[in-house]
Amino acid sequence: MGEVLSGKSTVGAWLAHPEGGALIREMLAAAGQEPEALAPVSGLPLEQLVELSQGALSREAVDELVLRVNGGVLPEDDAVASGWRERIVPGRFDGKTVIVTGAASGIGRATASRIAREGGRVVAADINAGSLDELTAELPGAVAVAGDISQAADVERIVAAAGERIDGLANVAGVMDDFSPLHELDDATWERTFRINVDGLMRLTRAALPSMLAAGAGSIVNVASEAALRGNAAGVAYTASKHAVLGLTRNAAFMYGPSGIRVNAVAPGGVATGIGSSMGEMSEFGRERTGGFIGLMPPVATAPQLAASITFLLSDDGVNLNGAILPSDGGWSVQ
Repeated sequence: MGEVLSGKSTVGAWLAHPEGGALIREMLAAAGQEPEALAPVSGLPLEQLVELSQGALSREAVDELVLRVNGGVLPEDDAVASGWRERIVPGRFDGKTVIVTGAASGIGRATASRIAREGGRVVAADINAGSLDELTAELPGAVAVAGDISQAADVERIVAAAGERIDGLANVAGVMDDFSPLHELDDATWERTFRINVDGLMRLTRAALPSMLAAGAGSIVNVASEAALRGNAAGVAYTASKHAVLGLTRNAAFMYGPSGIRVNAVAPGGVATGIGSSMGEMSEFGRERTGGFIGLMPPVATAPQLAASITFLLSDDGVNLNGAILPSDGGWSVQ
């Protein structure tokens, strides 16, 4: 029969299972799709496809698959063989105040959650006030600040909420472009992408640095992208903005390293988040030109997996790392 499966088992584990694989293929055939369609998400828990499919796969359908593969019995989670699991490091952020942007969803939410569960005081910033309130309700002691990091007044409110001491800053907030190449690019797309991905990151970092300089210590992690390492992963606006994030990271690391401040970046590959919702209608030219290369992307990661990379660099575990660019991309960048 193979290993015990549940909704927390990966899509890859389901496909490799003699009975589970048959059920998944049956479901895909009914939808007119081939098993290869699931290759990019093979490393994700099956239950995560409920959210990613935006209703195409229901929670009830996943539960039905689990019941069928286990003879009508729901297994205990501990009995399920699975891949990576988040392992909290108790006390890793004890006594630390860390600002996290983009904290209402995706990578930012996972990062804020992990920091809080490891003892840190989180200042969670996001433009989405409703989702931000949901996060802080789950994290006792977290401080929510709804605002736009590209606006000076909102940046001031975020820093003020942190108080006198800012130990860490995770610059996660960002938007995607529509894959437009340069000849199709409009000013609005360019300006919006840089306003959030570069200008907002710069302004909040600039505002947080005096506290770190006064303390003689601090850790900053900027979220770049696979698009910061290559030219074929997005449109020109997003690609250029994330290359700018790397330049800002390296210069700040050089400037402030002697002051006890570490500045590093994480470059995610494919991640199961909602950033794609900021893209709008994709450029046909850009989609056709990049499609073959993006098809080589390793299976997408989960937001908690990216949070593991970010919190490693942010914490004292990254003590000897400054100016590092960590490709957290499943090996995409070595292709």
